Amino acid sequence: MTRVAFITSGARTVPNFRGTLIEELVARGAEVLALAPDWEDDTRAATRALGAEPVDISMARAGLNPVRDASDTVKMAALLRRQAPDAILTYFAKPNTYGMLAGWMAGVKRRVAMVEGLGFAFESSEMAGTKAKLVSLGAKLLYRAAFSQADLVLFLNSEDEAVFRGDRLVPPDKIVNFGGIGVDLEAFAPTTPVLDPPTFLLMARLLRGKGILEYAEAAARVKARYPQARFVLLGDVDANPDSLTREEVQPWVDRGVIEWPGHVSDVRAQLAAASVFVLPAWCREGLPRSTQEAAAMAKPVITTDVVGCRDTVVDGINGFMIPGRDVAALAAAMTRFIQEPALIVSMGLASRRLAEERWDGRLKSSQLADMLLSN
Repeated sequence: MTRVAFITSGARTVPNFRGTLIEELVARGAEVLALAPDWEDDTRAATRALGAEPVDISMARAGLNPVRDASDTVKMAALLRRQAPDAILTYFAKPNTYGMLAGWMAGVKRRVAMVEGLGFAFESSEMAGTKAKLVSLGAKLLYRAAFSQADLVLFLNSEDEAVFRGDRLVPPDKIVNFGGIGVDLEAFAPTTPVLDPPTFLLMARLLRGKGILEYAEAAARVKARYPQARFVLLGDVDANPDSLTREEVQPWVDRGVIEWPGHVSDVRAQLAAASVFVLPAWCREGLPRSTQEAAAMAKPVITTDVVGCRDTVVDGINGFMIPGRDVAALAAAMTRFIQEPALIVSMGLASRRLAEERWDGRLKSSQLADMLLSN
């Protein structure tokens, strides 16, 4: 039996983002392991229900500690030697670097990486500080070393691919432009448009770069004119240094500007209750899974003209594209949907068509399974 191991820094993403891929691999007779550092009882149960086995590893999701990272890599290589997978799939920054190197050290035959976004290290290269430049340089050296040992490196958008090509961080013959990872179009089926009350939803880790503060500020402006409008924020604080704290978010809730249910394992009920999905990120993305889910459920989208985000909206067709960090433009786009509720219906239908054309998760999972199981 072929054995495939996922390596990630976020256990929640295994059942939430890799469910269809696990099902596809299991249906083909493969055994699936999922290596992550932060398993909880609910995510373990959900992963096992899909047919994969959770495996604990040591990995710091964020922060710079070369001694610990090197130690974790050696331990992971030893674990992989014991588990003896035939293939690995790594995703997120540390798994793509240290996890890929561990797979190479362990002699795993098939090694595939997925770049879901460039993250803080690449954003910091534009900052003036010496520390930021050193962080960026270190990350690039790690990527170059790790991806030299990969069989394939998948990119979700062409702009991230261009950065890696330009900096020669991955051999050109290993690059695959994969587009979005897709969603299960049956599980995320279209729902009845919500016209009253107009309800806006942002779901993301509570990172500043996701535009959380801009969303709250725009919500306050719109709610002052349209008090019936609802603004929902779905997600929790994060270990990432860019994360907001609970103390920063709670005042918006106390003022009645936003509703904050926190983290929800199954987001479909929240999406069904929304009129419009909003992702005002101003840091570059891969190709946001949350927006693909919203589009599949026939929700219009407001997002920014930022790497990754801009690939999810055809401006004026399935939603509106605005500049990053522009609270006035965000408030204006929200107001447009309140004043012209017919757009919620027409743009929602256009979102679903876009999802069917670009983000069929079953098709994407089949393609990715082919890559992992290839000899």
